[in-house]
Order: sequence, then C-alpha cells, then structure tokens
Amino acid sequence: MAADAAEEIRGTAHGTAPVPLSVLDLVTVGAGRTATDALRTSVGIARLAESRGFHRYWVAEHHSMPGVASSSPAVILAHLAAHTERIRLGSGGVMLPNHAPLVIAEQFGTLEAMAPGRVDLGLGRAPGTDGATAAALRRTDRLNEGADDFPQQLMELIRFLDDDFPDGHPYARIHAVPGPVQATSPGGVQSAHRPPVWLLGSSGFSARLAGTLGLPFAFAHHFSAQNTIPALDLYRESFRPSAVLDAPYALIGVSALATDDEKEARRQIMAAALNMVRLRTGRPGLVPTPEEAEAYDFSPMEREFVDSWNSNVVHGTADEVRAGLDELQKRTGADELMLTANAHSGDVRLRSYELIADAYGFPTAA
Repeated sequence: MAADAAEEIRGTAHGTAPVPLSVLDLVTVGAGRTATDALRTSVGIARLAESRGFHRYWVAEHHSMPGVASSSPAVILAHLAAHTERIRLGSGGVMLPNHAPLVIAEQFGTLEAMAPGRVDLGLGRAPGTDGATAAALRRTDRLNEGADDFPQQLMELIRFLDDDFPDGHPYARIHAVPGPVQATSPGGVQSAHRPPVWLLGSSGFSARLAGTLGLPFAFAHHFSAQNTIPALDLYRESFRPSAVLDAPYALIGVSALATDDEKEARRQIMAAALNMVRLRTGRPGLVPTPEEAEAYDFSPMEREFVDSWNSNVVHGTADEVRAGLDELQKRTGADELMLTANAHSGDVRLRSYELIADAYGFPTAA
C-alpha cells in the first residue's frame, strides 16, 4: 500500500525537465466565450497533457467568479476521466470546509471507480470565494470555524476513505460507497485502493500539517509567491515519515504562459492581470481580451498591482519559459511543477502547453 501510494504521488520527469510537470486548470471563460467552450478546452488540454507526458491534471474549486467555471471539480473530473486513459486526475483542490467529509469521500470514491488508480484528492481550507458566497455554501456565517476545524475534518474524511472508524465511534457503521467496505462485504471484489490525499496551501498552516501527517504538499506559488520558500522549508522541517511517504514531496503551482512570440505573451498576461485587478476590487467578470487590456487605463495603484502580479508569471517564448521554470525549480527545490496557463483564448492556453512540452523534449503525441 505504501509503495503503491508513493509511486502514484512521485511522478517521472520527461525529456530535459528537472522534475515532473503537471497541469492546473481553472477552466477559465473568456469574454465572448461560454462555459461549454471552456470545458471543451479543458478536454483538449487534458488529452494533450496525457499524450505529451505531463504527470497529472488538477482542477481547482472556485465559486461566484464568472471567468472561472470550476465550481464543481468532481463533476469536471468525471468528464475528463471519460476522455483520457492514463493521466492522473485530481482536485487542486476541493475546499474541505465547504463540504461534509462524507460527501467528498463518496464523490472521490466514485471517481476512483471510474478511473482506477489515477485519482488524487487535493484539499484546501480556504473557501475559494468571498465571505458571502462561502456563507451561502456552508449555510452559516461562522466561517472561521470551518478553517479552525480543518484538521478534525481532514481526519474524519481520511477515516471515511479508509473505512476505519474505531468501534464505538458515532460513524463506525457509516460507510463511504464506493469504498473499501465493498471489498469486505460477502462476495466483495471491490479494490480497497483509495485516492492519495494531498494538502494544499498558500501559507504555513497546511505546510506544517502536511509535514506532521507525512502527506504530500502543494503550494500555491502562482498567487502567494512571497510565501513559497518559507512554506516549503516548514513542510520539510515538519515532515514525519508515514505509510504514504517516507520523505517529503512538494509541488508548486506556477503561472506559466508560452507563446510563439514574446510580445504576444506580454499581451496575453496583461489580459489575465486585468482580470485579477477586477476580481481583487470586487468586479469579477469574464477574462478580457488582450485588446481590451491594451485599451484599459490602469490607475497607478492598479499598475503597481499588475507589475507585482506579472513578476511571478513565467512567460515568453518556449525557451524563455523553460529557463524560468528551471530557475524556479532550482531556487525552491520543488519536486514537481504544476503549470497553469491563464489567457483569454483556449487556443492560446493549449498552444502554451504544447510549446512547453516541445521545449523540454517531451514525447510526441501518438
């Protein structure tokens, strides 16, 4: 079990990549496009990622954001499972305080039954939205309780996944199905395997918890770059070997966009940055076009934010992006890089992953 779990967690680097490369998908919706268009792009990127040797494909949970159509990761992952055969699929992540642990165990047990041996369960403790939307999701306005109770919710979820509540526990007779209980039922032939659990974070809390529990850790470098190295150091210092891992394993999410021309990369990331400006100022919308971003009159404060935001986006030609990713991996010591391409056009996003695969000499598509 431990060896199998570690093998699923630790990917294989292809070509000249220093570590395995993976994909984080926000299912972004550009102006003039629909959620259907965005989901079709996700299928296209997942197929490309699988054929070229990217290790895993994760979908992030967000709510009440018109430009992000990933409010239901489990539903999207089921769709992607039907269109892929080998690539690992997972959540990057499911926001645990938004859901009952039993519901997540059932959803990901179902995904595991659909795509045996290739499902990851990444968990976060943030709401993935604003406070009012989080209150609507959780049917409570006591939002701090959800974050404070995260370790307890996590252990409850893991016990549902493993079907191992102790005798006398109120949930001892409750089983997440599909799940291990089917293997122990009369005539049961269900695999007892369950998805590996990852902890996600943008600060030190989940880094320390993941280390203490001996779980793999994913850090959101793409929007919290100043905390990346302190969080990774804390994770490694806190790490205790477990039945899952005998040594730390950390990936970082990275905003990366490669285009055929450096100037075009700059145009594209400016549109994504304008989208973030609007989100941060309470005006969330669809991802604007590069033309709209070029015509937009940024205030001095907005310009400062954009410059800071874009400084952490690895962008340019394929060779420039490869050099930037190599430097970032060397600087952080990350065991895996998970790339997210934010752009208005699905074609631009698809082309970016193709260019990066080519730059590293990944296997060519069959």
